Amino acid sequence: MQFGIFTVGDVTADPTTGRTPTEAERIRATVVIAKKAEEVGLDVFATGEHHNPPFVPSSPTTLLGYLAAQTERIVLSTATTLITTNDPVKIAEDYSVLQHLADGRVDLMLGRGNTGPVYPWFGRDIGSALPLTVENYRLLRRLWREEVVDWTGEYRAPLRGFTLAPRPLDGVAPFVWHGSIRSPEIAELAAFYGDGFFANHIFWPASHTQRMVQLYRERFEHHGHGDPDQAIVGLGGQVFLRPNSQDAVNEFRPYFDNAPVYGYGPSLEEFSAQTPLTVGSPQQVIDKTLGFREYVGDYQRQLFLIDHAGLPLKTVLEQLDLLGEHVVPVLRKEFAVGRPAHVPAAPTHQSLIAAGRTPIREAS
Repeated sequence: MQFGIFTVGDVTADPTTGRTPTEAERIRATVVIAKKAEEVGLDVFATGEHHNPPFVPSSPTTLLGYLAAQTERIVLSTATTLITTNDPVKIAEDYSVLQHLADGRVDLMLGRGNTGPVYPWFGRDIGSALPLTVENYRLLRRLWREEVVDWTGEYRAPLRGFTLAPRPLDGVAPFVWHGSIRSPEIAELAAFYGDGFFANHIFWPASHTQRMVQLYRERFEHHGHGDPDQAIVGLGGQVFLRPNSQDAVNEFRPYFDNAPVYGYGPSLEEFSAQTPLTVGSPQQVIDKTLGFREYVGDYQRQLFLIDHAGLPLKTVLEQLDLLGEHVVPVLRKEFAVGRPAHVPAAPTHQSLIAAGRTPIREAS
């Protein structure tokens, strides 16, 4: 099972000091965080994609390409690649290049994003978000898998005799996760193609995530990709740790109360009870995370959000030390207990090669 972190790249004032980092400071801090994640033994670093303040990751492949040169082992991923407003041709090119630079340590998570104004900025209509997603992804798959592509669709100019350059590394496209918080249509899309489904399990109660993952598993089997428990599932999560649980609550409370994402609403205690947010000791994080398996089954990837809401870099690095030393080793061991042999591990470039996942011409 893979464990890692994801960032949304928010530039938020530290409520305890009133200081807001510059955009340059936030970007450089993200690099330090990603390198630290590898150092402490995590498997994945993922970045979101946003095109509006107060966020800075508008070019994920630039950041991930830079990180590829400074890391050796960690998988570099996106927490969202906007399949709706990005041109599929450019996505195919960018991630093929990144594959080569990172020796295959690349996958990506496709999503629609959660910022309505982005659509007209890129010449798209938010009312067409779902059909855009379906059409753009269908084209993206063909670009990675076919030598020459002729294409006519509703939402972009036709392609005639287009060949992607460079081709995917070793002839194997990056593994794709489809990320969603609330849309069953995205679970269906992931299931149809046999791709991964990432339930961004950070805002909604367990019952909602359970329904979404169950739908994906059932449809994965329906489309002939394997048994329901062989479907590839990832979950998000939010944690803040200190050796003493009350210290964690006291320190994190001002960040939670002022966070642009979930501040000014339910209390920290209410939000923690209703969602996967865990603020406390390493053992509390272990216990709550292990509980996810009770309602989604055995899954393949767990990503934690730890660097948001204005938390200073020093604090984030301390979170990583706690995760790497006290939390993830226990989770690896405990999640392996009782895991059926036929449940696959999270796909990697090497495992896809070993499985013979070479280019196959798909119907146009």
